[in-house]
Amino acid sequence: MRGVGASDEGPERTDDGRYIVVDGRRWRATDPGIPEKLRVELVAELMDARRAVRSEGDAARHRVQDAKVALGERGEPWWEEPTGSALRERVAATYRALLRHRPEGTTCPSEAARVVGGEGWRGLSATVRDLAFDLADEGTVRVLQKGEPVERGVRGPVRVGRGPRFPA
Repeated sequence: MRGVGASDEGPERTDDGRYIVVDGRRWRATDPGIPEKLRVELVAELMDARRAVRSEGDAARHRVQDAKVALGERGEPWWEEPTGSALRERVAATYRALLRHRPEGTTCPSEAARVVGGEGWRGLSATVRDLAFDLADEGTVRVLQKGEPVERGVRGPVRVGRGPRFPA
């Protein structure tokens, strides 16, 4: 992520790479384990959300929060082993941020796993799939197979789309 006036290498970082330094202030860096394509989408959603805060005010702040949590810039530090609740929060934020960036589209549970799990994402596949069904139970998302809603326990690939109570 490059800020205004940043060099080709990006903003100054702390020696451990966990923080960027802007105008002498430390800010948590984006999780470097996020694949570039997904990082770009999440940053685009963050920028859209920031613009929405300017025009809509506090009603859009949850979008900024979701994008920053998904990017690892808020919540439990990305370099630490996440607790169950922190993992759930980051996966849920990732689903919401990606779905906002793709208003008519869906996302795959494996994309959420790649965002939060980096190179070890496959080990999170069952967890992020289960979390998708938990969010579907709340009405936040719908879990789909071939475009149709499915129940927990379905076999085969699924996609995640916006549910009836999706927070816009």
